[in-house]
Amino acid sequence: MFEFLRRLRRPAAIDDALWRDTVAAVPWAQALDAPRRERLRELSARFLHEKTISAIGEFELGDLQRAQLAALCCLPLLEFGAEGLRGWSQLIVYPDAFRVGRTHLDAAGVLHEWEDELIGESWEAGPLILSWADVAADCADPRAGFCVAAHEMAHKLDALDGALDGTPPLPRPWQREWARHFQSAYDAFIEAVDSGCEVAIDPYAGEAPEEFFAVATEYHFSDPRLLREAMPEVADHLRRLYGESPFA
Repeated sequence: MFEFLRRLRRPAAIDDALWRDTVAAVPWAQALDAPRRERLRELSARFLHEKTISAIGEFELGDLQRAQLAALCCLPLLEFGAEGLRGWSQLIVYPDAFRVGRTHLDAAGVLHEWEDELIGESWEAGPLILSWADVAADCADPRAGFCVAAHEMAHKLDALDGALDGTPPLPRPWQREWARHFQSAYDAFIEAVDSGCEVAIDPYAGEAPEEFFAVATEYHFSDPRLLREAMPEVADHLRRLYGESPFA
């Protein structure tokens, strides 16, 4: 009972001066209207209260950087709410891109091993991982089509229903409509990439349905006009999920 009451307790608000500095450091927060900016502040305070933020090696994060990370991770939750923070407890931050070992056993029983260089990763039932250098680059050029924090948070939302498949938990009628429109857009995108056509958004979106959703999320926040021109139905669904893009 006491544990339940402790979880319900409202986290301490982010200090006024720290929040002003955070907004100044996060262009998406600057572009929000006052009510949504206040909602972002409340969600960011909850993030800082609930999540452990761990820097790797000798890299250190100050209060401003931690608040900046919290605000970026909470941007996709402005409409979805704090429920989007469920199911994980740690944000790991590398100073730069990081390497991850991969293995794959093919149909012939041969084990393949290699390393990927990543700027972000989201484990389905584990931590969210970000490269600080790439977070900073996104903030320095926020309309370039990239936002690694939003990308990885899209994966966290996607995983809430137990399946990492490009569809977050939604009311049933909306989920059916979402699945139909996203599958159609994904299939058309794959066909364009495979045929060598120039595509408007990052070809990495063709890696899998979940990456298609996460990359489209980046464009919703960083280049909504391009997303709407390229994939109007996908753009409509993301605007409904996330609210109007700060840069709309």
